[in-house]
Amino acid sequence: MTTERAPAISVRNLSIGYGKRVLLEKASFDVHRGEILVILGGSGSGKSSMMKNLIGLYKPLAGDALIDGQSIVTARGETRAQLQRKLGVMYQSGALFGSLTTLENVRFPLDEFTDMGMAEKNLTARMLLRQVEMGHAEAFMPAELSGGMLKRAGIARAMALGADILMLDEPSAGLDPITAANLDRTILSLRENLGFTFVVVTHELTSIFTIADRAVMLDPRSRSIIADGKPAELRDHSDDPRVRQFFNREPDAITTKVET
Repeated sequence: MTTERAPAISVRNLSIGYGKRVLLEKASFDVHRGEILVILGGSGSGKSSMMKNLIGLYKPLAGDALIDGQSIVTARGETRAQLQRKLGVMYQSGALFGSLTTLENVRFPLDEFTDMGMAEKNLTARMLLRQVEMGHAEAFMPAELSGGMLKRAGIARAMALGADILMLDEPSAGLDPITAANLDRTILSLRENLGFTFVVVTHELTSIFTIADRAVMLDPRSRSIIADGKPAELRDHSDDPRVRQFFNREPDAITTKVET
């Protein structure tokens, strides 16, 4: 008899916000192994806040988030640290240290959290850079890198401690179309060749339709999930006009005020 493996991430009745400000209430969804899930929605819908709750940076107002079946909300000490190491995070800007070379930035988690020797750490960092097509840039300083290169280096660093779930915050933001397309190709390659699971926070429609297996849409007005499915199906067949408007990039209706 075999038992089904737990989802990579399970969100259960999660409510998130800050103080008395509630962004999202009772959200539930799973992220399956090997899946690229996109979290999307309009401004203020709680996309980035959701990611920060999933990695344990913020504590939810209510509900739970499970990593491989274990709660990251209630975990403490070494158990919590082990869960967080399963999650590699790339923030929107890449968040590299300006005083370190690209290689040193990617190596930084190994310097801080492992007992590996320097030669082994450098070899690991170089391998990670090659996996994101950045092997040529290991001696560059962050100020010498383009926007796309900064984000690739950020992804390489996110993989450094052996994470198998990568969380990407607005990876295509600020990139020209060709650079964004190349980054999409890298994300797909990492999933296909190395088996990574991805949670991607974005509102870039071209990237969503290129990389996403599923999309979960957050709505700031109802403070709820209003869509969960394949992007093309949501665009073409959703019963919710808010979902169709987003995926078809339609403007709000113009209302005319009549003066009396």
